[in-house]
Amino acid sequence: MAKAAAIEKTDVVLVGAGIMSATLGALLRQLQPDWSISLFERLDAAAAESTDPWNNAGTGHSALCELNYTPENADGSVEIAKAVTVNEQFQVSRQFWAHAVENGVLTDPKDFINPIPHVSFVHGRDNVNYLRKRYEALVDHPLFAGMEFIDSPDEFTKRLPLMAQGRDFSDPVALNWSAGGTDVDFGALTKQFLNYIGSSGGNVYFGHDVRDISKQSDGTWNVKVRNRRTLRKRVINARFVFVGAGGGALPLLQKSGIKEAKGFGGFPVSGQFFRCTNPALIEEHRAKVYGKAAVGAPPMSVPHLDTRVIGNKPGLLFGPYAGWSPKFLKEGKYTDLPKSVRPNNLTSLVGVGLTELGLTKYLISELLQSRAGRVDTLSEFVPEAISEDWELITAGQRVQVIRKKGMGGVLEFGTAVITSGDGSIAGLLGASPGASTAVTAMLDVLKNCFPQDYKGWEPRLKEMVPSLGIKLSSDTALFDEVWQWTSKVLQLVEPVADTPAPPTEFADSAQV
Repeated sequence: MAKAAAIEKTDVVLVGAGIMSATLGALLRQLQPDWSISLFERLDAAAAESTDPWNNAGTGHSALCELNYTPENADGSVEIAKAVTVNEQFQVSRQFWAHAVENGVLTDPKDFINPIPHVSFVHGRDNVNYLRKRYEALVDHPLFAGMEFIDSPDEFTKRLPLMAQGRDFSDPVALNWSAGGTDVDFGALTKQFLNYIGSSGGNVYFGHDVRDISKQSDGTWNVKVRNRRTLRKRVINARFVFVGAGGGALPLLQKSGIKEAKGFGGFPVSGQFFRCTNPALIEEHRAKVYGKAAVGAPPMSVPHLDTRVIGNKPGLLFGPYAGWSPKFLKEGKYTDLPKSVRPNNLTSLVGVGLTELGLTKYLISELLQSRAGRVDTLSEFVPEAISEDWELITAGQRVQVIRKKGMGGVLEFGTAVITSGDGSIAGLLGASPGASTAVTAMLDVLKNCFPQDYKGWEPRLKEMVPSLGIKLSSDTALFDEVWQWTSKVLQLVEPVADTPAPPTEFADSAQV
């Protein structure tokens, strides 16, 4: 009879070496350096799934250019509430990163964040009218101040020469231009956080597959782990477990048996992109340009021509082109989707299948699209695009959240944090704008899972995130102070002699 694995104890287990687990681990190492942390990643590298910059985790979503966050209402007005919320959350991320740089948690910010204009692009008279209304709705808002509306072909050509070459300007064009945008390499950022976790006393294990999670009578969790190289099995007993395993989170949360995960399902969608192979074209375009999704297409299909800075080198990609696989991870298994179907989520899955016929039609059309058809789609952004300058790459796998609603289910295009009633386990499901709002999401995990500790942590957290608990959109002075501080520390502007300290006074600020 095989000898039972000895049970090892730790305070916290983090599952997955992506941006979510890395952010939570870095926060906990700052707040409770005496707590033991063990992080397990099934692959042999950090940030190799959805957090990888070529797997489309790199925009630095702040709603400056993503038109799906500013829909047009039936009365013709533009709704900006979602855009404001996403931007607020990204400001929280910037503050924590700036604090981490100042305190040696992160090293050179240029390795993970760089200034890149964020641009919304449309063509056609109706779309130009919409973009003008979007600009008018946002430009007076403090978080979007400085946005420009551009409908001059000459100015368009000056700013986006690659997109102007060969364009027929008899078809009206317009841009919303935000110079304060950034490109974020979340892979590089994650690796820096993991280095900090490891060097400050945490344990980070690669090539270790979490096979099961089970609750014990004392409220702790036994996490069964297998070394994928040696096949050695281990059991880790933890007071708290966070499942930040991307598409692999749902199956593990289902195995945990918590009632909060019941009824949830997942719909996997893969993405493909054209990556530019012509250095001259890459050099000619320096912006993140987002367009409008086709009528009837889901928000995740928003086309964008996107400058990336990876390893301090600029790159250029265009997409997405949707693909499909039953895998929940890029390095997952074809049985992931069928194994995720449970009696408690079957009606949710069937309900979405019946109500999201538009998504099904979109996926089928994308799967049938030829390379020439994909180049034709690219030509809407790059009129003189030729196939030889672009290679097709498969990006990460996304699992869209299916939440139970009534007798059926609803497909959600966003992120959802699932927390057990006693706060002993939490996990994150969903996709965009996930990585960009990781700090906000993980602060919510801390607040929900450690309510007694959180009160004692708040003074320290306000050092890390000076706007904690405050709406920057309601406090222009504080936003300006925070923006200047983070911009200088993260080297997003030219350095000056004296870098302002993070703001500390909040007495007159509006509370969330």
